[in-house]
Amino acid sequence: MTILLLFVFVLAVFLGFELINKVPSQLHTPLMSGTNAISGITLVGALAATAIEGTFGTLLATLAVVFATVNVVGGYLVTDRMFGMFEGGARGGRSDDGAGAREG
Repeated sequence: MTILLLFVFVLAVFLGFELINKVPSQLHTPLMSGTNAISGITLVGALAATAIEGTFGTLLATLAVVFATVNVVGGYLVTDRMFGMFEGGARGGRSDDGAGAREG
């Protein structure tokens, strides 16, 4: 079973590397920010891992929850910043308070 899991992991790493290298630079940021909602699944998995008994299991599950939360929140912050870049220019943009008001 361990060899099968290792094979799946190596295959996923190779496939992910090849796919990311084939994405044009114009699509990379929108594609990555679009996957942030899918990254929420890692948080669900981390929460499910909190059912593991023992001190070591609880510690690992807590770390998993913290890292998954940082991943999801950071992804949404990057997405918000990316969308802010599209709001600038002649159409108006965000005001200094970040409310997103448009100028007439």
